[in-house]
Amino acid sequence: MNKRGFASDNNAGAHPEILKELARINVGHEIGYGGDRYTAEARELFKQHLGPDAEVYFVFTGTAANVIGISSVARSWNTIVTASTAHLNTDECGAPEKLMGCKVLTVDTPDGKITVEMIEKHIQGFGFEHHSQPKIISITQSTEMGTVYTVKEIKKIADYAHSKGLLLHMDGARLANAAVSLGLPFREFTTDAGVDVLSFGGTKNGLMAGEAICFLKPGLDSDFKYIRKQGMQLASKMRFISAQFIAYFRNDLWKECASHSNAMAAVLADKLKEIKGIHITQKVQSNGIFVIIPHDAAEKVMKQYFFYSWDEIKSEYRLMCSWDTTEEDIDEFVKLLKKEL
Repeated sequence: MNKRGFASDNNAGAHPEILKELARINVGHEIGYGGDRYTAEARELFKQHLGPDAEVYFVFTGTAANVIGISSVARSWNTIVTASTAHLNTDECGAPEKLMGCKVLTVDTPDGKITVEMIEKHIQGFGFEHHSQPKIISITQSTEMGTVYTVKEIKKIADYAHSKGLLLHMDGARLANAAVSLGLPFREFTTDAGVDVLSFGGTKNGLMAGEAICFLKPGLDSDFKYIRKQGMQLASKMRFISAQFIAYFRNDLWKECASHSNAMAAVLADKLKEIKGIHITQKVQSNGIFVIIPHDAAEKVMKQYFFYSWDEIKSEYRLMCSWDTTEEDIDEFVKLLKKEL
């Protein structure tokens, strides 16, 4: 299936600049397991974007970035509090519970964003041995619903977490899309906003494969190198993960890719709004659109342009734009949808 669709930004290929970078560094011998010059360069670039105290570890997948990243600062008797829509709850196949033994507690939210008021009910039982101990609040930026936290919203959650002795984790699988939406550098809504542990995504925004776990406060990565190894995420030829981020940051490729996918989502949303019987359910703030489409029409369109059902009861679907989505793709999709309606 070569046709560009709207199922997931994971379905897009790697950006040509990423492939060019991989070819560039594919010469000679380099020290394995992260001892190479490219990994060192990539780490320094992360410090430039996140602050000098950032400690960065590269891993293969987003699940690993979330789960083993948190495992370095949590124990099996701890609780992770997050949105019911969060990947940690819905898309990690129970990995937090299996690999960390932690209890994941969730709150329902209309737009994927949690608030202090929503999570307060779970922040209790401190020092009581019969009660799992709250330790981590996790937010996703941009959220699984395509919405984006403001700096003020993040700071409020971070301040609350720290006042209770908790840490704030951010799942940044689509961090670049959030940065473009906010018009802000990464540091301003991560490190400076009080985030402690960051999963920095790249695969959904043009990388072939690779994510980074970023510890934004000194000392949080104590012993993490052993955790990564036991978590089977220590790449022997790590330069092929880390060097992708060199190209990603060079000339703001990350911004180019995310700006394009966000812009395409806005174009698609505008065209969908013009179709009778179609209803967009969430603010379109990044590269995802959540839309109610009559079931029969959606099923027919999905035969040519596959996309995912989000809520079968409401006939709500998720449409994702990517770094390589074109206006022609959107026009053909909208034309087919109109025909089936």
